[in-house]
Amino acid sequence: VLGTVMGVLAKHGRDKVTIVASPAIHDLGAWLEQLLAESTGKIGKGLIPVDRESIGHPEVYGNDRLFAYLRLEAAPDAAQDTAIEKLERAGQPVVRIRVDETYDLGEEFFRWEIATAVAGSIIGINAFDQPDVEASKLATRALTSEYEKTGSLPAESPILEDGGIKLFTDDRNAAELKQAAGSDRTLAGYMRAHLNRIKAGDYFAVLGYVYMNGANETSLQSIRHAVRDNKRVATCLGFGPRFLHSTGQAYKGGPNSGVFLQITCDDATDIPVPGQKYTFGVVKAAQARGDFHVLAERNRRALRVHLGADVQSGLKKVEAAIRQALS
Repeated sequence: VLGTVMGVLAKHGRDKVTIVASPAIHDLGAWLEQLLAESTGKIGKGLIPVDRESIGHPEVYGNDRLFAYLRLEAAPDAAQDTAIEKLERAGQPVVRIRVDETYDLGEEFFRWEIATAVAGSIIGINAFDQPDVEASKLATRALTSEYEKTGSLPAESPILEDGGIKLFTDDRNAAELKQAAGSDRTLAGYMRAHLNRIKAGDYFAVLGYVYMNGANETSLQSIRHAVRDNKRVATCLGFGPRFLHSTGQAYKGGPNSGVFLQITCDDATDIPVPGQKYTFGVVKAAQARGDFHVLAERNRRALRVHLGADVQSGLKKVEAAIRQALS
């Protein structure tokens, strides 16, 4: 039944599967995110999973959502219950799944695997391949091979530098953003131009190639929720290169409804890869640039923000620019 609900609603435009799980089992969302995105996001179709997005007021949601509420009966959250009830009263579709105790999570693995295969069949895709993950790997290998030959990654020029923040993108996106920004050649101006490309039914994804810690996650979550509440669209947040093997498949192979903000930085510390000429920092940079190259190849609306070495300071500048752009 779950798979049928997801598949049928996706064909009617509700393809943003928004996962809400009780706090004690919230990490299940990351597993479901990978399962849904990697299995269904291909040939221009698929489900877009939304994980760790706080529940907002009903008016911030469009008509493209399906909520899946996994309620742990042994430790429910009263605030979640109230928020979900408000969404239901507002007419949003909610699938309620009762999880009696944490030992029942194995049952959920089985349920969702079957449901994903069923949804894939209805949508019209093969749930058992991941063609676009390999595309990013090939682009990354090409960059690391170049580094081994020359001692550096290929040179690139920012389309804007403002307050130590650099913006990069491909020629097509650069031309669109330059025209939309007009005379406002500032970080806020380009953020406004980029975010104004978000339309109803789209989603906004933050792809953070920064250290996955509490401070950085708080900053990135603040950015995603500011965009969601203003634009009323689904938002996703992934830390790179981790997300490449989960939502990365759907971002490149799924529907062209994503607007992407990739965030990179200079590593404060770096160590060499044993037996290779490059470091782990070079590998991470190559993964980010390789994945961005594939996004651009697929005509995605994408912009890369490079923070430099001071990540927290850079994130504060980016958030301030985004809030100014949305005001």
